[in-house]
Amino acid sequence: MIIEIGDKAFMANAFPADTAFFPTVAGLAAPPGVRRLGSLFELWRVLGDPDVELVVCHAPYYAPWSWRWLTRVLFSRRILKGQAPLVRAFAPQLLRWRRRAPLAVLDHEDLPVINRNNLFLLDRCRFYFKRELPVDHWRVFLKTAHPNLPTARFRLARRNRERVAKLRPLSIGLPLDAGELLSFAPSPKTCDVFFAGRVEGSASLRARGLAELRALERRGVSVDVPEGPLPRADFYRRCAAAWLVWSPEGYGWDCFRHYEALACGSVPLINQPSIDRRAPLLAGQHALYYDPEPGGLARAVATALADKDALARIAEAGRAHVLARHTPAAIAQDVRQAIGDAGR
Repeated sequence: MIIEIGDKAFMANAFPADTAFFPTVAGLAAPPGVRRLGSLFELWRVLGDPDVELVVCHAPYYAPWSWRWLTRVLFSRRILKGQAPLVRAFAPQLLRWRRRAPLAVLDHEDLPVINRNNLFLLDRCRFYFKRELPVDHWRVFLKTAHPNLPTARFRLARRNRERVAKLRPLSIGLPLDAGELLSFAPSPKTCDVFFAGRVEGSASLRARGLAELRALERRGVSVDVPEGPLPRADFYRRCAAAWLVWSPEGYGWDCFRHYEALACGSVPLINQPSIDRRAPLLAGQHALYYDPEPGGLARAVATALADKDALARIAEAGRAHVLARHTPAAIAQDVRQAIGDAGR
């Protein structure tokens, strides 16, 4: 049996018959066929069950006693409905004392650091799977476990070396509810480049990149940039109709769009990676990358569109790679396998 604790039923969706789920978010239902743990007492009891093979905890953004978290909860609409998770938020804290099976932590947040409130999970776990894992893994401690950039003395300390040895990259992959992409039929290309996403209030390179796309458009490149958010079905349809989907980083480098574009049969064009990646999309094989300096995006678009046969091959290979390695079920299986292999 797997016990999953957190704000998403990630393992529960992959292994519904094998998972008991404790949601830390009020009103979050367990997937069909999944046992939902109803109280902290019940969770405490099953954490001691000898039949549990794995405990998975999603890294919480705040500690339940943080004033930021309390302010967010107390002034939310859910408090008026009696749905504020004032008690449920303490579930990860039980792992400080209670656990027989190995612990895996899943951190899907945009942050390139491990928040101070989650350092105890890092100390208690077998592996800490992090989406925005810096290439220099030591940077996860920036301003959290270390007051500044970790020094040589910090990096040479045995306890900290043991912490770093537990870090593993985690891809965001396809969304949990994007099942329609698994059977998405490729469509004829009617556009060169498609992009839909926030520009203002997001990563600084997006505004510069959008200006380059507009300049390309004036030179005859077909560019599809909707004015506002799209319904998911329309977003997927327009992805499929484009040779390239511009997929710049936002708050984090890893993005659903990278994988959704390939599942739709298009090629994502992404700024060079700044993180350690799991089952990476390889340049020229599964995706294309560009240098973020001025002019880098325009050059990459022009080069890519000059060989559309190559784009078709990349889209086909990339789609196969995403469906094999970057579905939620495939990622969950990798987590389970990694813990199992480490225990042998």
